[in-house]
Order: sequence, then C-alpha cells, then structure tokens
Amino acid sequence: MTYFIGVDVGTGSARAGLFDVDGNMIYACSHKIQTWHPRPDFAQQSTTDIWAAVCHCVHDVIRYTETDVRQISGIGFDATCSLVAAGAKGSTISVSPDGESDQDVILWSDHRAKDIAKRIDGTGHDRLRISGGTISPEMQIPKLVWLKENLPFAWEETAHFFDLPDWLTWKASGSLKRSLCTVVCKWTYDATKGEHGKGWDNSFFKQIGLGDLATENYRRIGQEMAAPGEPVGNLTDEAARDLGLSKKTRVAVGMIDAHAGALGTLGCAGDGATMALIAGTSACHITLSGAPAYVPGVWGPYLGAVLPGLWVNEAGQSMAGAALDTIINRHAAGFELRFNAAQAGHTPHGLLEERVLGAAERGFYDQLAKNRHIVPDFNGNRSPLADPSRLGMIVGQNTATDMEDLVVDYLAGIQSLAYGTRQIIEQLESQSVPTTQIVVSGGLAKNRIYCQSHADITGCKVVIPDQPEPVLLGSAMLAARASGAFPTTLKAMHGMSRGGKTLVPRSEVRAFHDKKYNIFKSLQDQFKSIQTVMHG
Repeated sequence: MTYFIGVDVGTGSARAGLFDVDGNMIYACSHKIQTWHPRPDFAQQSTTDIWAAVCHCVHDVIRYTETDVRQISGIGFDATCSLVAAGAKGSTISVSPDGESDQDVILWSDHRAKDIAKRIDGTGHDRLRISGGTISPEMQIPKLVWLKENLPFAWEETAHFFDLPDWLTWKASGSLKRSLCTVVCKWTYDATKGEHGKGWDNSFFKQIGLGDLATENYRRIGQEMAAPGEPVGNLTDEAARDLGLSKKTRVAVGMIDAHAGALGTLGCAGDGATMALIAGTSACHITLSGAPAYVPGVWGPYLGAVLPGLWVNEAGQSMAGAALDTIINRHAAGFELRFNAAQAGHTPHGLLEERVLGAAERGFYDQLAKNRHIVPDFNGNRSPLADPSRLGMIVGQNTATDMEDLVVDYLAGIQSLAYGTRQIIEQLESQSVPTTQIVVSGGLAKNRIYCQSHADITGCKVVIPDQPEPVLLGSAMLAARASGAFPTTLKAMHGMSRGGKTLVPRSEVRAFHDKKYNIFKSLQDQFKSIQTVMHG
C-alpha cells in the first residue's frame, strides 16, 4: 500500500490526515495553534508553535494507524495565506509592534495595513486589476509595506518573506520555490510571464515603496515558482526527524487552504458551471475557467493557482463561521447556549441548528427570521464591495433576550451569508462567469441549514462531498502528485475524488428570500450613506 499525508494549517488549528491512493481517509487529527492580538486589527502567530502542532498531528496519525512510514510516499501542505518573516538560517523575525520574538507570522485576517491598502489603491496602478481593482489588507503586499515603514529593523533582518504554505514546504524540504497559488493570489505575481521570477512588476513595487525588493531581484519573496503538487524534493533529515517520517518521503508544492479545498471538492461535481465554496472561519468562493475574466470586487483572474492552464476567480467573506460566532457571543443567551451545548455534548452551532429545524413544520423554517435582517460585515466586506471598513448590521430586534430570540438571530445570520454568496454569483455572472452548482466544504458544510439556504437563495444546486475532510484531501492530492502516484494534479483530483449529496432549491421559499435579499442590499446602501454622513 502507498499512503499520503495531507497537512492543513487553519486559523485556529493544524490538522493532518492519512489517505490512500483512492482518496479514502484512514485517520485525521488536529492540534490547536495560538493567535495573539496585541492591538486592535492585529493578529499574530508563531511558526514555532505551528510547526510543533503539525508534528504533533503527524505523529498522532502514524501512531494511531500503526502505519509503516516507509509506505508514506508523499506529504502536501496547505495553510492560511499568512505572512512569515524568516531569518537567514530560519530564525524567527518578530512582526509584533511589541517585539515578541516568536511571533513571526502576520495572520491573514490582520488588518493593520488597511490604511496602506487604501494608499496603494490610490496609485491606480494597472496591477490592481487582478484583485478586482483594489488590494485587500489581508494580502501580503500591504503588510510588507507596513513592516518596512513601522519595523525597519525587522525588514532589514528578514532573509525570506514567505506565504505560510511556502514556509511549510521550505521547512520540510529546504526548497525556496514558491507556489504559483500563493504568489499569484496574494503577492500580485503574473504567472502569464513565466515561472522563474519574470512575473513581478517592477513599476508597481517601486510606486508603492517596495523598490528595494525589485533592486535585489526579488530574492526575498521568490525567484522560482512551481505549480501546486510539483515535487520539490524529499524531507530533510531534520524535518523527517521532527515529523517521524522517512527521509524518502516526497514533498509537494503547497497551496492556500481554500484552494486546497477547491481541489479536494471540484472532482466530485457533475456537469455544470461549478463554484467551490470553502466555508469555515471565513468563506472563499472559487471558480475555474478557460479564459480570464476581470470582475470588480472579485480577486483574479489568477492563472494556474489551482490547476495548470485554468484561470481562478476568487471571492470571499472575511467572516463566515466567525460571523455566526459573533452573533452568538453578542447575544444575552450566548452563555446559556454554550453551557447547554456542553452539557448535551453538542457544539453551540449544532444545538442552534436542531432548534431551528424543530421550530417549524414541514421544514419551512425560513419564516422564523422574517423580521430579522442582518448584514454580516463585522470585519469588512471582501467581495463584491471590497471595503474592509464596512461594519455589520442587525435590524428588527425587539426586547427579547432569551434562547428563542438567539435562534432567530442565528437563522438570520445564516441567511445573510447566503445572500452575500448570491451577490457574489451575480457579480461574477455580470462578467460572463456563470455558476449553476456550488460544492461546499469546510466546517459549515456540516450545517444543514447553511447548505440548504445557499441552494434556496442562489437558485443553484448545492453538492456536499462524500468526504469528511475535503481540504486535507486536497493537500493529500498534492502529495500523491509529488510522489509520482499520478502524472498530474488533475489526474490526482479525479482519481481521489468521490461523489456527494445534492441539495436542490426549494421553490416554495424563493419569493420570500427574494424580498429579504433586496432588503439585504438596501441595508448595505444605507450603511454607505451613514458612513458618508458621519465621516464626510
């Protein structure tokens, strides 16, 4: 038997899974990682903590399955698109304003550079076309400018700036190759100009204040790129010892976590224009097409970010599961919910889901939130409005503070996330990028109300893959490609995918949601008007 390990580093935990050549998951485990918030808008992590969590998970998987490590032929990594600063010999370089030495990662959700992002937008540079006309503070370029301007010592001491997936690949193999997935999607690299450093735009870097990166020929951010799944060598001696694996294990070029989720799910979709919706803490909406499409407020088009030769458009919501957590945490009944869920052995989300489904007859629970309207932009709007300064709204509240009222808030929150997806789909369709079916993965794929609401509100079929961990599977597909088990990543995707459950839109609730969707958009307009009044 030949096995592959997929490693996924999310926002709150690292996970590892063992898969066979048919895509069957043998076992998976997770280990928490820590995030520090030294100031508002700041979110930092530690590669030391992350690597320890990864090693813990891999050891647990091997020990539990009693797998002969000589049978594990490949390992693949995915991670959040967070920024890592590394010293010449791999030492940690602090990205913290307080100088915390081990905090060398600026988390993807960190918004410290939001003013710098606005400044970059003001240049009007043509390179901004590939991010919907604006650049997000969640991308790496504004964060690099922030480091240079605010932590000049760290800027000078850093030998390599990595996207977290690339840091993991480098830590495992010693290779400085960057993934096309990371540099194209988060660093403004143009893959149409070749894979060997030709796609960096000198004029853009000089105009935004990073001309020194151009002068040094981009050695600190990547001079050689490779497609996800390409082999970069074997595990180093040190990495093999840390992970408890054989030195003969092949290491694959990695991916951003959401894109690994797309790879791990798109193979189970049937015919039709498919969107991969990777919904966890945040949500990413990924489409693949044979031709580039420039869509206002949507990132891309990115060539080769998931599969060679195909263009990616990527939209998203900065908060998805996190928005529902915010709704729970802000409600007076939130503590009671968490206590009851713990007593019953449920998650808070699972308990609320049961209450929603049990509160209405014949499954038509939608009307429970008839008078409650939510805009879930608690951390800005990533797509399609591309405005990180936006805030959330809840309209239609009364004096109730009990569990029944929290159930209404929760349902309205789920509906609002689906309205956001519908808005994204309409924006893509305006530029001839259609969607007829959505393949959902991530934590919210287990939420029946979330998935059915997306079918009802968007009018698309929703497919839930018959795979408990699609993101881990995506990384295992990369490992399988790198090991030589499949000649291409596309072959690995098809060879390791299975089918899924399909949900269809309920026509009975379409008119109801059309009304609420129009209110959703009007509330967004109203928020913009309020901003104009209050801030001139």
